[in-house]
Amino acid sequence: MTGEWQSGESLPVESELENQYGVARNTVRLAVDVLVNEGLLVRVQGKGTYLKDHPILDHHAYRSPTDPGKGTPLTPPSSAYAEEADQAGRKLSADFQMLIVRATTDITDRLRIKAGEAVVLRHMDGEPWSIEESHYPVALAAGTALMDPDPVEGGDEVALADSGHVEIGCVDELAARMPNPEEAQWFQAGPGVPLLVQLRTGFTAAGPIRVTETRYCADRNRLVYALGERA
Repeated sequence: MTGEWQSGESLPVESELENQYGVARNTVRLAVDVLVNEGLLVRVQGKGTYLKDHPILDHHAYRSPTDPGKGTPLTPPSSAYAEEADQAGRKLSADFQMLIVRATTDITDRLRIKAGEAVVLRHMDGEPWSIEESHYPVALAAGTALMDPDPVEGGDEVALADSGHVEIGCVDELAARMPNPEEAQWFQAGPGVPLLVQLRTGFTAAGPIRVTETRYCADRNRLVYALGERA
């Protein structure tokens, strides 16, 4: 934490740490185990132990439009994240899918549609930093660019606005949970590192139109909310 060792750097061998801190070899091993479990260190078979090269990225989970005005959609969270990652020197490799699936109860409740109703699911991940899944009622997405198998230029908000559905607000729900085995492998997370889960429900004047779940690995992301006016 003091910066004595930098991200990606090899940790001194156990005997050096033992002498440097004046502690028993077993104490060194237990300390390293704790840091590996917290996702700060990673063991590489046959090479040693390294500081994990995952610097924290400040992601503005809410950001006002750059040119606010009536009918201006909110800044797309995925676009903001990609821009911030680029500024931080992170290289994101994105994978995109469009599916039609049966919505789970937590999604149907927020969209105010019938239980088990089908929704359009647009999935995007930026390896290995975040996974974003947006859910739309099929009736709303039909005949729009949201049905395309490729990302919409400018973000889904543009496709919504073009079809007359301008988001004027949203509700965020933040939670933390441990990843399942598939998520832990994808995120390359340590065994003790949780996920930050952001569930955002977007609204037009007529009501909710989409629910977006974004999962972030907690050891490399920090969500920032800037509300109100600032000098």
